Amino acid sequence: MSDDDQRDQTSAEPAAQAPAAPAGPEPEPIRFFGTTWVNHDGGYALRRAAMAAGSLVTAVAAAVLLRLSYEGLEIGNVGPFLSISVVVLFAIASSIAFVKTWDSFSRRPAPSSDEAALKGLKTIGFIGSLIAYFLRCFFEAPGEKLRRAEYERATAEFARRRSTRTGNPAARRPKRKK
Repeated sequence: MSDDDQRDQTSAEPAAQAPAAPAGPEPEPIRFFGTTWVNHDGGYALRRAAMAAGSLVTAVAAAVLLRLSYEGLEIGNVGPFLSISVVVLFAIASSIAFVKTWDSFSRRPAPSSDEAALKGLKTIGFIGSLIAYFLRCFFEAPGEKLRRAEYERATAEFARRRSTRTGNPAARRPKRKK
């Protein structure tokens, strides 16, 4: 069969319809929660409980690991200065990571902020970030308040823009000159 014969024998398939334009702004998904935070549906409460438990278990496991590392330093007889320095370093890094993580749930960082410079410090103090995540899960999905405010603002802006449209602008009569 030639190509022309094959084209003639194929059934006319209906053209795929383009997806409809969204009826408004779409909510921004939150990691591990998706968009269930909008209406608190789809297992939202269970996800919050699971994320709180998971972050707490991970923080405890990390603390045990750090304790074993500290005991390794003691066994190695590295001296009190290095042992104390390691403890202080992790305490300071964890507290800074906690504060920065907690703040990131309520506001977006400025484009020229020092967040990129603190990435290494937040990595070292990951226990502080995990504890901040654990505590935030008691109140809401981490970052929900920020995203809800942005979503409601975008929805109100969309409704305001849609309500001011009345008819076809091309069909309007030109303004009269005085």
